[in-house]
Amino acid sequence: MIPEKVKKILKKQQYRIVGEKGHSAVQICRWTKNSIRDEGVCYKEKFYGIKSHRCCQMTPAVMWCPNKCLHCWRAIELTLGDKLAEKAKEKLDSPKEIIDGCIKAQKKLLEGFKIKPETKHKTVSKANMKKWLEAQEPMQFAISLSGEPTLYPMIGGLIKELRKRGKTSFLVSNGLYPEKIKELAEKKQLPTQLYISVNTPNKKLYKGFHRSSKKDAWERLNKSLEIISKIKGQNEGRKTRTVFRMNLIKDLNMEDKMILEYANLIKKAKPMFIELKGYMSVGFARQRLGYERMPDYNEMIDFAKKLEKQLQKMKLDYKILDKHEHSRAIVLGKNKKDLKIKSY
Repeated sequence: MIPEKVKKILKKQQYRIVGEKGHSAVQICRWTKNSIRDEGVCYKEKFYGIKSHRCCQMTPAVMWCPNKCLHCWRAIELTLGDKLAEKAKEKLDSPKEIIDGCIKAQKKLLEGFKIKPETKHKTVSKANMKKWLEAQEPMQFAISLSGEPTLYPMIGGLIKELRKRGKTSFLVSNGLYPEKIKELAEKKQLPTQLYISVNTPNKKLYKGFHRSSKKDAWERLNKSLEIISKIKGQNEGRKTRTVFRMNLIKDLNMEDKMILEYANLIKKAKPMFIELKGYMSVGFARQRLGYERMPDYNEMIDFAKKLEKQLQKMKLDYKILDKHEHSRAIVLGKNKKDLKIKSY
C-alpha cells in the first residue's frame, strides 16, 4: 500500500512497516531506549505511571491523514490521502495481525541492546537486562506514531484486543472524525487514555497551521470536543481518561492573547487532563519550522501558569499537577491522585 520511495524514507527514520498489507508501523521511542539503559524515563511514565521500556509506539495508518500540520515530524508532503479503506475491511490487516506484527518488529529493533555473556567480544551495550527482557512484551501501546489512527476502520477492535491482552492504550487523534469517537464510546471500545490534539485556538489559525483536506475541519474538531465532554469515564468498569493536548510553538500558537480562546475550548471539552508539550524541531518539521521556534522550559511554565490562572478565573478547577523539564511537558488536572493509571 505504501510506495517504495516512502518505505525507504520510513526505514531511514527507523520505522518498521508491519502486517501483510503494510499500512501499520512501529518505531522505538528514544525514551524506551533511555529507560532500558537506565538513562531516564519519559514524561508519560512520570505523569501517568506507564513504563517507558514496555511502551510500543505504533500506528495503524502510518502515511494517511487529512492534515498536513506544520509541526509534524513525518514527511507530510508524501501523505497518501485521508482514506485508508473505502469499504472492504478484509483488505486491511486485522487488529491481531497488527499487534503481533508490532511486538515482533519491536523485539527485532531491540536486539542490539542484548548483552550476550557467551560472546568473547566486549559489548558496548549499557542495557539493564531485566528491563530488556520485560521490553520483549510491551504492556503499553501509544497509538500515535504517525498519521491519523482513527482512519483505520477497526481501531475499536484494535483497542479491544489490547485490553483483552491486559495492555493499556493511549489513542491520540486530531479529532476530525467525531463519528468514530462516538462509535468507540457507544461500543465500549475506548482506550485507556483518549487524546484530542488542539494546537490552535481559533478557526483562522487552524486553517494555516493544519492545512486540512477537510473543509469543515474546525467544526469537526469542535464536535469531537463536545463528544469527549460527555464521556463519563467508565469503559467496561475501567476508567477512560480524556486529554486535551496542546503542542506549543513559539511565535505561532502560544501567545498570551490566545489563552482565553484555549480556555473556552477546554471548557467545552471538560477533559480529565490538559497536556502541554513544547514543539521539538525533529524529522521533517525542521524543514518547516526552525529550532528557534522551540519554546524553552521557562516559557512553557509561564504559559501553563497563565492558562491555569485563566481557567480558575472561569471557575474551572484545573491546576498544574506535574512537569517534565527534559521533554518540556506539563500536565494540568483537578487532582494529582488521579494521574497514575490503575493497570488493566
